[in-house]
Amino acid sequence: MTNEKKKVVALLSGGLDSQLAIRMMQEQGFEVSAVAIKTPFCDFDCGRGCGFEIRERADDLNVKLKTVYLGDEYIEMLKHPKYGRGAGFNPCVDCRSMMFDAAKKHMEEIGAEFIISGEVLGQRPMSQHAPALRTIEKESGLVGKIVRPLSAALLPETDPEKDGLIKRENLGMIRGRTRKAQLEMAKKYGIENPPNAGGGCLLTDPAFGLRAKDLFAHTETPTINDVDLLKIGRQFRLDKETKLVVGRNKDENEMIKAIALPNDILLESRDYMGPVSILRGKNADKHIEFASSVTLRYSDAPREEKGYLTIKKDKKKDEIIAEPAKEDSYLKFRI
Repeated sequence: MTNEKKKVVALLSGGLDSQLAIRMMQEQGFEVSAVAIKTPFCDFDCGRGCGFEIRERADDLNVKLKTVYLGDEYIEMLKHPKYGRGAGFNPCVDCRSMMFDAAKKHMEEIGAEFIISGEVLGQRPMSQHAPALRTIEKESGLVGKIVRPLSAALLPETDPEKDGLIKRENLGMIRGRTRKAQLEMAKKYGIENPPNAGGGCLLTDPAFGLRAKDLFAHTETPTINDVDLLKIGRQFRLDKETKLVVGRNKDENEMIKAIALPNDILLESRDYMGPVSILRGKNADKHIEFASSVTLRYSDAPREEKGYLTIKKDKKKDEIIAEPAKEDSYLKFRI
């Protein structure tokens, strides 16, 4: 009769650090179940390296994967994060607390002993210094229940250590942003082509952060649709109630059409290749002429000639003639 393996839950981002944390626990005889967190700003498909084909990673690691989506509740948190934001619009401490709370629910569901993550002490300035790590544990109700295997020998003793489930000599002492130790461990565990260090979610990008800040400053409760629109196009704040987004390529044009809501106004040049633009807001109708000029300016239309644009709102379609806008008339509105 053999003893059943004890279970742990891993927060899996798909990056190298979280993979190594899982391998370390598997090496010590634990059955690991992974939880991957999706948010409106990090959905594994944003192209910033936060997903790393996460299901393939889970298969490579031979772990079951549960995906948890934090949608409206995440946006609500983002309005007033308890522990503030980083250099962009990133509420890292509040975000990590929500992620660990989701992992805690899975831990309780499957009867796991504790939670692990690939966090490295001092690697990220806002959420991976010792006080922040303690705050995250407290906010998620997991004091003593989070093990960070890569740095755990540098951190206070956790409940699994006290209970004899893990030993400190089997835990890592990695600190800071260097990846030398992780790359050596990747070779040891046979992790081929280890991913580069992830850039984090979109909110850590200062440029995208400006867009998010503008949205939350002008919209009481942004929707998932509002957030999706943030990710594409050239963005212009025309007034407190209205914004203009101009597509930059064919894919973005199609996304704008897909995202458009009944009260949005779509604009595009009738006779020339160019962007699809979207006007959104209570005063959208007042800005049609200006938005038409900007849309024409970004098209292949001659710069000094008037041109026709098609205007669509809900199921209605119209045409307008406009002159291409001068740069100084619209760049001041660029977000």
